[in-house]
Amino acid sequence: MKSSKAILATVASLVLLGSPVAAEDLITDVPEVSIAGDSTTSGWYLRGDLGYAPWTGNEDPTFRAGGAGADEFDPARFSHPFSGGVGIGYQFSDIWRADLTTDFFKSDFTGTARLDLPCAPSAPVGTGCAYATRADVRAYGIMTNGYADLATVAGFTPYVGAGVGITNVRWGSVTSQPECVDGTSTCAGAAFAQQGFNGENSWRFTYALMVGVSYDVSDNVKVDLGYRFSDIAGGSMFSGSSEARGRDHGVTRHEFRIGMRIATW
Repeated sequence: MKSSKAILATVASLVLLGSPVAAEDLITDVPEVSIAGDSTTSGWYLRGDLGYAPWTGNEDPTFRAGGAGADEFDPARFSHPFSGGVGIGYQFSDIWRADLTTDFFKSDFTGTARLDLPCAPSAPVGTGCAYATRADVRAYGIMTNGYADLATVAGFTPYVGAGVGITNVRWGSVTSQPECVDGTSTCAGAAFAQQGFNGENSWRFTYALMVGVSYDVSDNVKVDLGYRFSDIAGGSMFSGSSEARGRDHGVTRHEFRIGMRIATW
């Protein structure tokens, strides 16, 4: 009995002596998990982004001719352009950061508006006119953005954010081809010359909502993959002779973006 107790005591001693080593081995095998906010990391960073907008909204642009009639462009289409941006930001803590960015995109617009008015005084009485319009648009934005970084797991940090700013929308190269539309009379092959309009530009309020995830390539470099919804307020598109006008009622964009942030601390 005493020998059995001695053996048990010896085994227990070996387990106790070996437990710190075993525990240390277990700890080193656990994946690194850090919770945002558990350190005092702060400092400036630079960022650059590329985006693509597979979905855009045109908010029903309208065409007005001669001050006597107006109609929405139908169908109206904006191309799905690539976009780019650069900025500078500050990391206040492991949770909160903010940045100031500039963005750019270019798009092409096509749309047709039909008015219950003749294309010209020489057009048959009782006919209407369809204006097939094409234009290009450029936009330059300045945005102030704030973000909340969530828990970091194995180098991945999900985040949410929001931004407000202004966008300079510049319409250019606006052309419209009038086409006679049969009404109570007949067009009888009537043809009309293409019209050109002066593109307008204006500064417009813009807001954005973001969600995404970043990955720590190194202590100072992060790759960012995210989604951004932005809404640009409406404004004038173009103007021309005989009080012809075009107006867009805002542009919404759904973008997928990839970027890089480089910390300077």
